[in-house]
Amino acid sequence: MAGFQPVDPKQSFPELELEVLERWRESDVFARSLANREGAETWSFYEGPPTANGRPGSHHVLARVFKDIYPRYKTMCGYRVPRKAGWDCHGLPVELEVERELGITTKEEIEDFGIAEFNHRCRESVFRYVEDWNKLTERIGFWIDLDDAYVTLDNDYIESVWWALRRIWDDGRLYESDKVVPYCPRDGTALSSHEVALGYHDVEDPSVYVRMPIKNPKPPLQEGDSLLVWTTTPWTLISNAAIAVWTMPVPSSALTKSPASTVWPLAP
Repeated sequence: MAGFQPVDPKQSFPELELEVLERWRESDVFARSLANREGAETWSFYEGPPTANGRPGSHHVLARVFKDIYPRYKTMCGYRVPRKAGWDCHGLPVELEVERELGITTKEEIEDFGIAEFNHRCRESVFRYVEDWNKLTERIGFWIDLDDAYVTLDNDYIESVWWALRRIWDDGRLYESDKVVPYCPRDGTALSSHEVALGYHDVEDPSVYVRMPIKNPKPPLQEGDSLLVWTTTPWTLISNAAIAVWTMPVPSSALTKSPASTVWPLAP
C-alpha cells in the first residue's frame, strides 16, 4: 500500500525505539504538544524529584512510567500539561555519600571536618549523576521539562515551601500532632522509610534480666521479694515508669527462693 514502508519481520525493537526517540528529538514533539494546547485549561505536573547523587535503577523506570501515564492521558483529554522536573538535594542519601568519600562515620567527625565544608561537598555531590538520569528519562520516553527543573537547594524553592506553609497556616489547615517515626540517634533526626531502608539490616540485640525490689508488698508477696523482669529492649528501661502484672498464679516451681526473699519471674 502506498505511503507505508514494508514491515521488517526481523525488526529489532530496541533499534526501533531509538528511531522513535530520534524523531521526537528532531521534531521537538514534547514542546509542540504543549504549543498545540496553548490557551487550553492547564493541568500542571510537578515531578516528585529523585536524588541525583545516586544512579538511576530499574525501579525508577516503573515509577516514571506512572508519572508519564497521567500527563499523557490529560493531554489527550484536551488539557495543556506543563511537566516540570525536579532534583531532590536534601536528605541523608546525600550526606551518607559524602561521608563514605571522606571515610567518616560519626556526627563528631563531621563537626571536626567543618560543617560549612561538609555542606559544600554535599552541594557538589548532588548533581553527580544528572546526565545518567537525563539519558534514562529520554530512553524510556518520559516527557518532562529537564531544562527548567526545580532544585530543592535553591533559595527560590526553599522560600516557596515557606510560602506554602504560611498559606496553609493562614487557611487553618496546619496543626500539631504526634507521630511515631524511626529515629537515628547518630544523626539526631527522624528518618523516612526510604532512609531507613538504606541501612536496614538484622542485628542480634542483647536481652537482659532485671531484678526489681518490691516496695510495700501485699500477699502473696512478702517483704524482701522481687520481680524478675526479662526484656529484649533494654534501651527502654531508663524510661519505664511501672511494671504491669497480670494476677495469674505463678507455679511454685517457677519461683526462685533465697534465704530472705522470693523472686517472681515476669515475661516482657
